[in-house]
This record gives sequence, structure tokens and C-alpha cells, in this order.
Amino acid sequence: MKEPDHAYIARLVMRSQKGDSDAFAEIYAMTYNKVYNYACHYLRDTYLAQDAVQEIYISALKNIHKIKEPTLFIAWMNQISFHVCFDICKKNNEAYGNVSPEIFEFIKDEHVYSNPEAHLEQSDETARLLQAINALPLNERQVIIMKYYNNLKLDVIADALAISKSTVKRYLANGQKTLLQLLEG
Repeated sequence: MKEPDHAYIARLVMRSQKGDSDAFAEIYAMTYNKVYNYACHYLRDTYLAQDAVQEIYISALKNIHKIKEPTLFIAWMNQISFHVCFDICKKNNEAYGNVSPEIFEFIKDEHVYSNPEAHLEQSDETARLLQAINALPLNERQVIIMKYYNNLKLDVIADALAISKSTVKRYLANGQKTLLQLLEG
């Protein structure tokens, strides 16, 4: 995928800040695919992604005058995209805060429901894991959920949170270590 021309986008942002609607339309055309694909990956629902994209661009248009450094427009859009998708997930109770049990599909035993004792044991383990994830600091919890629940790549997570890939790796490692400690205890 071709990297956007930040200098050109910055000029469009400055024009848009002066009220040029054609400039914002061009920004939209240049960034739509990336924003939509991100929303689809994050939300895992095309209808929710369409709603998210609409909210993202409305927010961008309303707040474009607040950008002090137009060359950072793409990073700013990434942050808006993350926050809108995060809020949609929260509203739909699919993740964050009260983590959905669907995150634990990878540990499900196909025969566990035929054995009530194994089912009860798995339910206890799932509840403990949910409790441990909810006990993580916010940044670590977000990265763990984005990586393992949403199956997002480290680069996408870094862009969404506006942090470096190494910081994502650090949050992921710390979160995993803390989860192991909490679950062993």
C-alpha cells in the first residue's frame, strides 16, 4: 500500500481549515479506504464499520480547525478512528471493560459440554481470565484485547494508539506477564 503524501495532505488540511470543502473532499477520497479497512478489522462488522467511518469523518470535519500541525493529519485521523471504534465496541459491549467471553474461543474444548465437570471447570477458568484481563492497566488491556480479540497486527495497534511498535510490544509482554502472575496466584 502506497504511503500517503503527508506534505500534500497538510496543504489540503490548511485549505480545509480555511473553509475549502473541496479540499476536505479530496482528503476523504485519499484516506477513506484506510479508515474503512481499519474500522472493519477493529469492529469485525461491515455495518458497524460504515457507521464508524461516518462518525470519524464527521468528527474530523468538525475539529479540523484544531490541528496545529497539518503534517500530522494521518496520525490524528488514526487516533479519531481508534477512539470512535473503541466507543462503538463499548456501546455494543463487545469488548473493553466487560470483556466478551468470545475472546476465549481459542481455549474451548469441543467436548467440554458433554462433560458437566469439565464445563464448570472451563467456566471458572474463563471467569478468572476475564477478571485478570480487567485487572490489567488500561494500555496493556487495550493492546491485549486488540491483539488477541480483534486479531490486529502490531503496526495497526501502534497506529491506532499513536504509539511506537516497540511500545506495543512492551505493553503486550507486560500484559502477558501480569496475566500469568494473576492466573497462577
